[in-house]
Amino acid sequence: MAITNATQPAMVQPTAQPRQRDSGFHHATDAEIDYSLPEPDVVNVRDLFKIYRERQVETVALRGVNLRMRPGEFVALIGPSGSGKSTLLNLIGGLDTPSAGQVRVAGDDLALLTEHDRARVRRRAVGFVFQAHNLLPFLSAHENVALPLQLALRADAANRSDLLLNQVGLAERRDHRPAALSGGEQQRVSIACALANEPALLLADEPTGELDATTAHAIMELFVTLNQQTGTAILMVTHDPAMAAYSRRTVHMRDGQIVEETTHA
Repeated sequence: MAITNATQPAMVQPTAQPRQRDSGFHHATDAEIDYSLPEPDVVNVRDLFKIYRERQVETVALRGVNLRMRPGEFVALIGPSGSGKSTLLNLIGGLDTPSAGQVRVAGDDLALLTEHDRARVRRRAVGFVFQAHNLLPFLSAHENVALPLQLALRADAANRSDLLLNQVGLAERRDHRPAALSGGEQQRVSIACALANEPALLLADEPTGELDATTAHAIMELFVTLNQQTGTAILMVTHDPAMAAYSRRTVHMRDGQIVEETTHA
């Protein structure tokens, strides 16, 4: 059996814990994200492997990955194409299952859950923002944001939709359908949708990949602001170091492994 397997880089252990960003907004202090605290991690990945098999070929996408995130952290996953970033994100989001290892999200061990229960965890604890905006074209911005709230049977769906659109700077565009919004505005609506049910964790896969530089930086500033104001943890995949610099911790991946971690002041 053929195995596609690049040379494994040496593991580099993180040398620092997340540090406080210099900003006017309130956010978690170093003590609040102290890994020694008994409070559950929002993400705890242990010895994670993912192997894809097609005919007689095995492709090792992840090899022994370990990752922890405390509530309120903003972490960027960065690395070249094929390094395992999106695979790791999908496993943490419960969109795929690992070949070996453990994924815990907001205290739940995903391997012990049925698909129905994993869907419940996604609805309750995880929000998703993708490169493609994934908005329903026949609904207005307000209706797109209200939809996940209505599916959760929340009585405050209409009011919370307005609140979220105001938070992302689109209160005056609430009645516009996606086709009438710019790419940056559509991404802001997607972020509002992801935050609708107040998740503990926001997963973002290349959220600025289709945006121009100015709009991309504006979206990243929005992520920083929302992270600091709401306390929602963010795990973002990107290939762009300039986007990763907005996070408080950058995790570098190569050949399916975490090879380095850096923190940002």
